[in-house]
Amino acid sequence: MKTLNTLIIGSGAAGLAAAVRLNALGVEDIAIYTEGLKMGTSINTGSDKQTYYKLGMYGAEPDSPHLLAEDLMRGGSVHGDIALVEAALSPLAFHHLAALGVPFPHDEFGQFIGYKTDHDPKRRATSCGPYTSRDMCRALIREVHRRGIEVCEKRVAVKLLTSSGADGGTVCRGAVFLDTTSERPVFETVFAENVVFAVGGPGGFYARSVYPAVHTGAIGLAIEAGAKTRNLPEFQYGMASTKFRWNVSGSYMQVLPRIVSRAADGVSDEREFLREYFDSAASMYDSIFLKGYQWPFAAGHIPGSSLIDIFVDIEISRRGRRVFLDYRTDPADFRFEALNAETREYLTKSAAVADSPLKRLELLNAPAIELYRQHGIDLAAEALEIAVCAQHNNGGLAANIWWESENIKGLFPVGEVNGSHGVTRPGGTALNAGQVGAFRAAEFIAAMRQYEPVCIEDAAWLANSQLEVFRKRMLVPAKLNWREERRKFQTRMSESAAFVREGRMLAKALAETREQLALLNADGLGGLDSRALAETLRNGQLLTAQVLYLETMRKQVGDGVGSRGSSIVIAERGEYIHPSLPPYWQIEKEDASFRGKVLTARLNAAGEAEMAWEPCRGLPVTDGWFENVWRACREKKIYGEA
Repeated sequence: MKTLNTLIIGSGAAGLAAAVRLNALGVEDIAIYTEGLKMGTSINTGSDKQTYYKLGMYGAEPDSPHLLAEDLMRGGSVHGDIALVEAALSPLAFHHLAALGVPFPHDEFGQFIGYKTDHDPKRRATSCGPYTSRDMCRALIREVHRRGIEVCEKRVAVKLLTSSGADGGTVCRGAVFLDTTSERPVFETVFAENVVFAVGGPGGFYARSVYPAVHTGAIGLAIEAGAKTRNLPEFQYGMASTKFRWNVSGSYMQVLPRIVSRAADGVSDEREFLREYFDSAASMYDSIFLKGYQWPFAAGHIPGSSLIDIFVDIEISRRGRRVFLDYRTDPADFRFEALNAETREYLTKSAAVADSPLKRLELLNAPAIELYRQHGIDLAAEALEIAVCAQHNNGGLAANIWWESENIKGLFPVGEVNGSHGVTRPGGTALNAGQVGAFRAAEFIAAMRQYEPVCIEDAAWLANSQLEVFRKRMLVPAKLNWREERRKFQTRMSESAAFVREGRMLAKALAETREQLALLNADGLGGLDSRALAETLRNGQLLTAQVLYLETMRKQVGDGVGSRGSSIVIAERGEYIHPSLPPYWQIEKEDASFRGKVLTARLNAAGEAEMAWEPCRGLPVTDGWFENVWRACREKKIYGEA
């Protein structure tokens, strides 16, 4: 049994930043508990040009926290006060990373150059290349080690410990971990006054996923504890390679590869299937080129580039075929002169005009080829298998402007697990939000919750009560295979609850998920080694989370929200999306009034979903008078009643 002031669960970019910032603010009684410093999403993912979105910092183009906050809110279902915090702290968080050595590009005058990304009216985006978040993690890990912050690896969180506080509300008291350093299962309990919950997004939800295989997520632990959530259905999906999980965005599409499907064996009956949907080859290539700019699937890009995602998914999910990008030769009827003027201009100005997609990619973005080569895939020798994959969850746990859970005191969700984003967001905002959230939580803990002691007696009672539950289940032999169970629910989510949604399919998936969860909870845990035990318990929290996600997806569909963000809703009286598709492909139009609301949800003690639409809080009108702000800061009034 261990006691801390602050426990950090997870070691992605957000969790690491929280640890560094806490230490810098004088909170030294902290520790990071993680499955591994190299096992999170942040250090294992990227794209052709992975984006970090921030306040504009170049030239004469005007920008301000309020302007950025307005743009963050424009995507809908975003609270104004949260948006303002993400905007206001953006420069501080960004410059902290730059000072640690993250190589963000700047000119000879020290100005950090930017470019426009999706849903971005200004040049706020920046990038270190394909591995921006990996560069961030490596810099933060160096700083963690330099500061001597304790890191405990090979620890899998299996339970959040909560109890009633003095005011009757729920308080987080720490967590139970499974120590996987040995084959024999060993539970470890850590008590803390504060828990920074940096467990990433729900990477283990889907069979077709671009999340790294080593990352599954743990939002289900907070949902089990009754934590309030926000905007859970707002997932992002996009085309990605499957052998090596990587977004095929940007230049991967802009060089116009052959897109072919093959039979289930992956070899026979190859055909360029997209031609059946387009009037001309030129219009098809223009859509493929736009797919590079507009990579995430978006209901707003129908008709348009997001039809490509639907056509690809039909080949895979409806026809049982496999889809590939082939960079070795041009499509059969490719003619550069027939391309749209924008496409021709881009390739010409980029000096990327050549007689094959591979040669164009080499001229446009040579590291994109090398990246795959490093992972055993030679684009000059083989086609790249792709699918429409889950990529990011814009929703997550509901927290206040200090990134503390709205209904569990002492729990601070930071990073992707925090549902601060709405329906759409400018590309790269997730990295900014993770760093800002880490800074906010650290500041609040240092100012208001640094010296609160842990009650050993209460902690011991909590630990024993939870460990007794595990011990009783371990007396009964386990019957279920965790790999088979995971395959079942991941396949179900990809088939029924991804970017194409239908009320009937969601209801069926929910019933099957609840049934699978009940069977899992009734099964024993005896005879399992530490790895199998960890994965079995992980299945439990993933299924618990899926119950609430499916409940909220059903509510959205049932309430008539319609097609928005990165999902479409199939409806009998919807609009036909393409003349070559069968009648099934009718989608319900969006009811834009829901953009002014957020969908909150939690599981109660009986496992039932409690859901409600809450109006978005507007952008705060700030005082702007120095003496007043200075006084409030000195007297800690900025922290509210906490």
